Amino acid sequence: MKQITKSSAGVIFAISSYLWWAFATPIYFKIFKSVPVVELVIWRILSGLPLLILLLFFRNKLVSCYKLLCTKKTCLLLLISAFLISVNWTVYVISVVTDRLLDSSLGYYITPLVTVSLGFLFLGERLRKLQIVAVFIALIGVVFLTISQGSLPWIAMSLAATFSLYGLMRKILGVGSIEGLAIEMTFALPVAVVLQWWLFSTQSAEIISGDWFITTGLLLGGVVTIIPLLLFASAATRLKLTTLGILQYISPSGQLILALFVYKESFDINRGIVFGLIWIAVILYSFDTWRSTRMIPKQLS
Repeated sequence: MKQITKSSAGVIFAISSYLWWAFATPIYFKIFKSVPVVELVIWRILSGLPLLILLLFFRNKLVSCYKLLCTKKTCLLLLISAFLISVNWTVYVISVVTDRLLDSSLGYYITPLVTVSLGFLFLGERLRKLQIVAVFIALIGVVFLTISQGSLPWIAMSLAATFSLYGLMRKILGVGSIEGLAIEMTFALPVAVVLQWWLFSTQSAEIISGDWFITTGLLLGGVVTIIPLLLFASAATRLKLTTLGILQYISPSGQLILALFVYKESFDINRGIVFGLIWIAVILYSFDTWRSTRMIPKQLS
């Protein structure tokens, strides 16, 4: 039996993580849609942080992880990233439990294009011609959807903006995904505890008033959050960013399939036009990324 190569293992890990985000995560939140959104997010933190701390402990990275807090700049940037990922999680859960998974899918299709734009604006990264065209087409799609529905697609835009800005913070920091998330959850922990205490005081906490199934589900919120992250971290150490970037479209594609064929969300002609424009932008962006990586070895030879 042939040994699995490093890159093959990376592809398996990457596809597994994106499939988890595409199907397992939205299905989990859909099952527990009767639970208040705030409590679903709270238990991602309360049950996820202990798992991350244990993981860092067994990897002998716990002390070095929290040494990052000694630097004011790092501490501030992680505080900002903690806020961004908390908002992103909250908006995403809202999109699932309010039957707007299509908006979530649209947001995560747009995210890489927003990320490229932020790199140009804040990091001085050069935009190639096809990238500019892709961003412009995506912008046309968003403007068209705004005009056709009479309001800004806030879920899609919020998800794309918060996750892209979150990625920008992480790029500036250069902190590992697991270490960074552990610190971010630590920052969010006091807020989560206060909110959960408020739910207890108003007797609206599902963790207690709900049945055993809801209680167990909330306690597993951390597991649902951490597993795809670990898979992604394993993939990131084995694959080129280009490969990861192209595979990431598995996630919004899976969400789109769920929204249309399982949860029967409305998909009118206006949405069809918008997704058509976004797909054209994604194809151009992916092709340009693939082409640029093939040109680099030729230039070095």
